[in-house]
Amino acid sequence: MNKIQHTAIRPLRTLNLLSREEILRLSHSREDLHRLFRDCALAILNTDSQQDDAEEIFKQFADFDIKLIPQARGIMLELHNAPAQSFVDGKIIRGIQEHISSALRDILYTDFKILAFQSELASSAQLTDIVFHILRNAGVIKPNITPNLVVCWGGHSIPREEYDYAKHVGYELGLRGLDIITGCGIGAMKGPMKGAAVGHAKQQIKDGRYIGITEPGIIASESPNAIVNELVIMPDIEKRLEAFVRLGHSIIVFPGGVGTVEEIFYLLSILLHPDNSQGLPLVFAGPESCREYFNILDKFLRQCLGDEISEFYEIIIGQPDKVAKTMRDAVDNVHQYRHETQDAYYFNWQLHIDPMLQHPFSPTHENMAALRLDRDMPKHELASQLRAAFSGIVAGNVKTFGIREVAEHGPYQINGDPQLLSAIDDLLRIFVREQRMKLGQGEKEYKPCYQLAN
Repeated sequence: MNKIQHTAIRPLRTLNLLSREEILRLSHSREDLHRLFRDCALAILNTDSQQDDAEEIFKQFADFDIKLIPQARGIMLELHNAPAQSFVDGKIIRGIQEHISSALRDILYTDFKILAFQSELASSAQLTDIVFHILRNAGVIKPNITPNLVVCWGGHSIPREEYDYAKHVGYELGLRGLDIITGCGIGAMKGPMKGAAVGHAKQQIKDGRYIGITEPGIIASESPNAIVNELVIMPDIEKRLEAFVRLGHSIIVFPGGVGTVEEIFYLLSILLHPDNSQGLPLVFAGPESCREYFNILDKFLRQCLGDEISEFYEIIIGQPDKVAKTMRDAVDNVHQYRHETQDAYYFNWQLHIDPMLQHPFSPTHENMAALRLDRDMPKHELASQLRAAFSGIVAGNVKTFGIREVAEHGPYQINGDPQLLSAIDDLLRIFVREQRMKLGQGEKEYKPCYQLAN
């Protein structure tokens, strides 16, 4: 593989000046913080790679390192044995350089201002404040702008037809002046951004926003795509998911795998909560070839949460223009509602998020086995437990911690109501058959990281 043995760059836009203490923390004297920044920087430099196995990426570039060199005019970043694909004629691509700068900014701010004062007993309001402060520090929260942010969720491992469809939807959204938030990776995350960029260009919109929100556990398997112009690294998956629903004004879900289902259950748990009278517009969308996919997903959600759950979403097959028109109307309605209630346009403060969705879920074998999957539970609590179950499966598939846990202790054990487990098993078998579990499996057999009891 090609590597750039040595180069030096400066942070862009942010962090031209760092204190000696900040630089010291990111040096090898704080090995944990240095490792975090090093891993995120490697993931960013690995942009556009078809490799989504975090362990394999770290193995291939085990000799990669990034060092902070203090200078009178700020700092330099020294890169050693970096992936060559992020360089042109020996010079780093500017967008990649900016993403590395964003990673440095977010990691430093979270360590200095958030983690140092965060309590494990933090209240729901305090956890929401943490999300707000990180987003504000990143410059993503912009007051006095009419609501126009559409969240797009979906798989990074999708066929070309699904990618082209997501791009077409993004194009129609861009023509209608809507901006995009995704998980920042490839596939259904890159497609809407690329399409919206063309739509914005046709409308001569020069300040289009393509916001990518990620977290350290997933960034290696979903490196930021080249369209992202505002990258934010949240400290964990729960804060990442909360950032989506607090920033976004409507949500589109394209076909995906386990991670997409995790996101769906997270949102449905919020929408089902009795304290939320006004939710977020939600549309499931895909090409004609995905009609059966959404039939299966709809049936699965009804099996888990009852037929009434279908009231919270609309399914649109094909018709990218209809999807975009539906989103445009939904965003306009959100605008009107927030104007009437005097809520902020830039951050959905009124949305109630239960603490069980905010405190980080660690996918250990003990925690996975202890999940309560009981059909008699309140629906919002069951959706939250299902979210945790799928979060653990995502970890076992692509996150370094989960991969190591499964390698050391065997598959996760998931217990619960037999009908729920049967529905989960059926869905996951379909995902395996359609190769929606991991990218680039080819003919290699997928080895499940989970076992369902009974």
